[in-house]
Amino acid sequence: MLKTELRPLLWTVGLFAVAYFLPTDSHRLQGAVQEALALTKWYAREHVILCLIPAFFIAGAIGVFVSSGAVMKHLGAGARKIVAYGVASVSGSVLAVCSCTVLPLFGGIYKMGAGLGPATAFLYAGPAINVLAIVLTARVLGIELGVARTVGAVAFSVIIGLLMAWLFRKDESGRAAAADVSTPPAHSTGATVLWFVTLIGILIAATLADTTPLYKWKWWLTGTLALWMCVQMIRFLHVQWGALALGVIPVAASAVTFPEAPQATFLLAIAVLSVILARSDGPGREWLEATWGFTKQITPLLLFGILVAGFLLGRPGHEGMIPSAWIKNLVGGNSLFANFFAALAGAFMYFATLTEVPILQGLLGSGMGQGPALALLLAGPALSLPSMLVIQTILGTRKTVAFVSLVVLMSTVTGWIFGMIVS
Repeated sequence: MLKTELRPLLWTVGLFAVAYFLPTDSHRLQGAVQEALALTKWYAREHVILCLIPAFFIAGAIGVFVSSGAVMKHLGAGARKIVAYGVASVSGSVLAVCSCTVLPLFGGIYKMGAGLGPATAFLYAGPAINVLAIVLTARVLGIELGVARTVGAVAFSVIIGLLMAWLFRKDESGRAAAADVSTPPAHSTGATVLWFVTLIGILIAATLADTTPLYKWKWWLTGTLALWMCVQMIRFLHVQWGALALGVIPVAASAVTFPEAPQATFLLAIAVLSVILARSDGPGREWLEATWGFTKQITPLLLFGILVAGFLLGRPGHEGMIPSAWIKNLVGGNSLFANFFAALAGAFMYFATLTEVPILQGLLGSGMGQGPALALLLAGPALSLPSMLVIQTILGTRKTVAFVSLVVLMSTVTGWIFGMIVS
């Protein structure tokens, strides 16, 4: 009885000690709590509506409209490696997503039978190989870092995927044997591809940055693609055109009445779409249920992780519990430790798309070495504490630890070698 009660006793004593000695008058603690809440608020406003929710719908669509046989053929453990890893390694050039937005897409293809190697290659490449971020890196931080980031990110995605597949080859053989490839696709390949091109197009259009030439047409593109999606839903999901017409009216009215609040209109469109799918039968309702399943699994852990990341490290340009001066002092020069610390700190920090560039610009100005800068660029955008918590629920602890370790170690060595070359 003593052994069984020891753990709850220790937890109780520990929590009491934390509460008893909590330095509530500490300005750093108060600032860290403020940063945790501020980062969570910023993420909710800037990423949940336009990035995460569309990604959930795409992930749900993968689970409903893509057959296991198609996934196994192109991304399964037995697929041609040049095709599987080629597709995964360049995915980020199309999907300009952060380490958290890519999670529903990764979960979707992995649960449908994608091999661990191609799936983790996609998981790394999705946020790491972003054309706009690479161009911005070259322009702001220098052509050497831009080229090194490009080559390193593409190579990393393939090498990490191959190593993950080799490390867990026994598990993968069991998954491949258990995969159900007998279910034929419900729609033709052409119709399915066009459907996903539309969904991905909406995600890309809604998240266009103000530095892109198409930014002034952002919401016109998003609205046009959304209307095209409605047309496809009539045949693809067997939704009645009358229901769609009734749904389009309030969304169009919101866009015209409140042109200064496009996010509100986008959120209204998502709500209307959800109601239409909930009231339909067949594939439409299945799509909504699959989307909700991913939302329930990922969202709580994601928000918890963002709270913790904000508490410890703060937002870009602000401090959490860990003083930024400590980080700056630890990443100077080009020692192995400096590169390892930069990679490890980057892996736990949360970087929204493109924010890593101005952060690194400030760190380089404070004395950060070129090698640690590359290490952070290769590890930071691809990982974060929130994403690690979610990856663990999909892959399990062993595979998550292996994936994170490979990213950090490879980033460390690559940054160290790069630092020696440029110096």
